[in-house]
Amino acid sequence: MYEKRTALITGSSRGIGRAIALELGSKGYNVIVNCVKNVALAEETANLICKNGGRADHICADVSKAEDVNKIYDFAKRNFGFVDTVINNAGISRYAMLIDEDDESFENVVGVNLKGVFNVCKAFIPDMVSNRFGRIINISSMWGLVGASCEALYSASKAAVIGLTTSLAKELGPSGITVNAVAPGVIRTDMIKNVSESAIKELVSETPVGRCGEPVDIAKAVSFLASEDSSFITGEVINLSGGFIIK
Repeated sequence: MYEKRTALITGSSRGIGRAIALELGSKGYNVIVNCVKNVALAEETANLICKNGGRADHICADVSKAEDVNKIYDFAKRNFGFVDTVINNAGISRYAMLIDEDDESFENVVGVNLKGVFNVCKAFIPDMVSNRFGRIINISSMWGLVGASCEALYSASKAAVIGLTTSLAKELGPSGITVNAVAPGVIRTDMIKNVSESAIKELVSETPVGRCGEPVDIAKAVSFLASEDSSFITGEVINLSGGFIIK
């Protein structure tokens, strides 16, 4: 295990990504905060980590574009060296019936949610293989496990992330790299800001633990998967839905 770990968290200016960045920063990781447009919030996230004694910096880049991801890699290499931990958190959602979707919406959702994971993994895996150590944690969704009505593109992209996770776990295990995913349920972030309180109450009523999840709930699980304590865990999808989905 490296004395000083370095983690990249995509889409970490707010919500779940920010919670993960702050959690890993509190555990002594160097943290690279990424956003696509919320530069002020990304800088704020990095500053919070530094204020608490950690080391962090931020970079604005679109993970759906390979050239942008290469910029993230160059930035990380130049400022932090070896990035041993990658959390693919950047994601977007859409609520629409499939017949109302078009090529543009498909490219947007799949481009960020799946191609973004592909681009980041492709850029950072070679160094992990060379160092024979790495942690890759992909943020999927409970809808990637069971699907959601009127969220076909989102559900399909998150299901594909799970497929990519399990395949990479088999591919990279011999190189000392673990690859896992977490599948959050209903979490209080901007992603549900347009959901009515009555709908949220209904979702909570179907959740055995009796509440919505908070970003820190996801961050704690990700922190464990990034740690040495999880070294024998790979190819898993951790269902973090408060029991909303029980198989």
